Amino acid sequence: MSGNEILNKKVYSLIGLCKKAGAVASGEFMTEKSIKGGKSFLVIVAADASDNTKKNFRDMTTYYKVPYMEFGDKDNLGYAIGCEFRASLSINNEGLANQILAKFQTNDI
Repeated sequence: MSGNEILNKKVYSLIGLCKKAGAVASGEFMTEKSIKGGKSFLVIVAADASDNTKKNFRDMTTYYKVPYMEFGDKDNLGYAIGCEFRASLSINNEGLANQILAKFQTNDI
């Protein structure tokens, strides 16, 4: 297993933990509601989401000053939270959002 695969596995695991903690809003409508409601600490958009979806969330997160990242694919993001495919997720717990961001910033594998 490569370092990148291990990193991905850890991030998907943290996303699953966020779901169990009740700290995930998924799908475009709920993600947008979390951002605009000030509940979102990180927005994750699938790399295979449409360009329009990516631009929409990039612009929105810039305006509301919420960290944004593109990660994984729709199928795996959905699987990580026990749902069908998901193009966008909002992490609504600051500590867990910081843990996910830290994995990428330090490439902690």
